[in-house]
Amino acid sequence: MKLTDESHTFAHINEMKFLELNFKKMSWKIRYKPVLFVTLVIFLFGGCHYQSHKKTIKSSKPAAEKRYNVVAYVAGYRNFDFTTIDVSGITHINYAFANIVNGEVVFDTTKIDGKNLTPKDIDALNSLKAKNSDLNVLVSVGGWSWSKGFSDAALNEKSRFKFAKSCANFVQKYKIDGIDLDWEYPNQPGAGNTFRPEDIHNFTLLLKAVREELNLLAQKENKNRHYLLTIATGADKNYVKNTELGEIYNYIDFLNIMTYDFYNGLHKTTGHHSNFKSSAHPEMDMNSVVNAVQIHINAGFPANRINLGIPFYGRIWKGVQSNGKQILFRKAETVGMGIDYVNFYKNINANGFVRFWDENAKAPYLWNAETKTFISFDDEESIAYKINYIKSKGLAGVMFWEYSADHNKTLLNAVTKNLK
Repeated sequence: MKLTDESHTFAHINEMKFLELNFKKMSWKIRYKPVLFVTLVIFLFGGCHYQSHKKTIKSSKPAAEKRYNVVAYVAGYRNFDFTTIDVSGITHINYAFANIVNGEVVFDTTKIDGKNLTPKDIDALNSLKAKNSDLNVLVSVGGWSWSKGFSDAALNEKSRFKFAKSCANFVQKYKIDGIDLDWEYPNQPGAGNTFRPEDIHNFTLLLKAVREELNLLAQKENKNRHYLLTIATGADKNYVKNTELGEIYNYIDFLNIMTYDFYNGLHKTTGHHSNFKSSAHPEMDMNSVVNAVQIHINAGFPANRINLGIPFYGRIWKGVQSNGKQILFRKAETVGMGIDYVNFYKNINANGFVRFWDENAKAPYLWNAETKTFISFDDEESIAYKINYIKSKGLAGVMFWEYSADHNKTLLNAVTKNLK
């Protein structure tokens, strides 16, 4: 997640294994005592005590629909009325952002893009629970511009405790449901941040400390609840290489992969910024959604706790040096600046722009031959491919950046309708 356009419950008992183990132990009895075998079958499978058996019983009731995560990031620095958010299909809202000051999480009221962040935004978001009682409201810490304090906060046991305690205090003070950490990025400079090789393991220890403090808070409050801890992750191999995803899952509820910005505000070459698969020129693709998910899974993070990121904004290049045939992967006069969907949807097959579809990448783009302008973006068709992938891969759900960038819920509806 970005502050500016340029940047932008756990394991349960497997009852079937329990039954299988008991059958192995009783195999000698089954071989020689058929009567006893029948008795065992009736005992083990005859009742409705075991959930695994319940699944085999035919019922007139329809099967419960799987509940996918739909995580909506909202930017506190946008001039947007949060009370107007349609939360009917949203499960989590992540407010962006809180800052890290002197090693602690704080609500920074700094003016960004002309608007001051205010704690009143959290009150507005919490009020949405009246419309959706299952809604979870979290505050995201860091982001592209405010990740400077993470490395120091994670550095040693004392600093980690201080940071973790501040997370719990923040949750309690603002009456939210959890914390989302958006460190961009461990052992990488990001926007000129402090970084160390120790970040790799220290990030794991930091998450462990936060998890413990959130659990302690719930215990002290004597409430039957679980405070959420989630993270936003980079989509490339460098992020995976500089984190311990195979350990991190022990402490967080789920993660949100930022599967966008593959071509971005650092590149003066056109390209897909959130392509589902590689294009016909894979050597030119920075990454793909499928690859990003797979490298997370290969690193040891469970697929069923991964949310796939979808951008509600595009990337625009101007002064593209096209030869009239090749539009993708061409040099441009500008870098790929961010542009919200609400600000360019009117140009889809209009105003000199033509929509093209990359069948290999399963990604659309807009091209204006007269102005030499290229826009990479997601639309209903590309989102459908991503949602089908979420289902087939057994992922937890979807995350998107950012709610106010949509137009008339066009992209949000594409997400929620395809999830059903």
